Amino acid sequence: MMKITPKSIFRPVLAGALSVALPVGLLAPAAPAAAANDPRFDQAVAALRAISTLRANFTQTDQNGQRVTGVLSLKRPGKIRFEYEKGANLLIVGNGSSLTLIDYEVKQVSRWPIKNSPLGALLDPNRDVGKYGRLIPTTNPDVISIEVRDPKKPEFGVITLIMVKSGAAPGGYELASWVALDAQNQRTTVRLSGQQYGVAIPDSTFRYRDPRTTARP
Repeated sequence: MMKITPKSIFRPVLAGALSVALPVGLLAPAAPAAAANDPRFDQAVAALRAISTLRANFTQTDQNGQRVTGVLSLKRPGKIRFEYEKGANLLIVGNGSSLTLIDYEVKQVSRWPIKNSPLGALLDPNRDVGKYGRLIPTTNPDVISIEVRDPKKPEFGVITLIMVKSGAAPGGYELASWVALDAQNQRTTVRLSGQQYGVAIPDSTFRYRDPRTTARP
């Protein structure tokens, strides 16, 4: 198995947290106003806001083709957990206010405000998607692509959310994947599968054991 480190595995998504990986803003400041008048944009935002809880498998791929898998748990408002496959020795948890990366291999814990991550668009669509999103044209009428960035704070990152029409998903569109881009134009893609909506996810899911004082559970 390849050597997986916090910088190589999740660098773009923790934009603004790692000094070597500040994302570049891609959207013009006028773009959100245009998106706000498009009914497809409104449909996608409504679908995101309709998600109360979500559990899914994920595959994360960098631009060199390196892949790692795991399970994603999301609970609004603001809670998220990336449980990586065995061997990765990493865990990422968002508790509503901060994102915490736990590296069990080196017993290191790093923490950053959620607002400093492009994941803020996913965790708080009321704030980020409606105000800072732009609809990206697609060739498939059943696919909606939204790019999100705060043009006044490019260091917070850019994320592109891909929504696919699905009668089984809240709001009629399913969150299928997202893409993050960093300042070196390095791209990381996260694809979801086996999405389950409205499942019971206890708040304890978003806690973790500190490897600096305890063994990994």
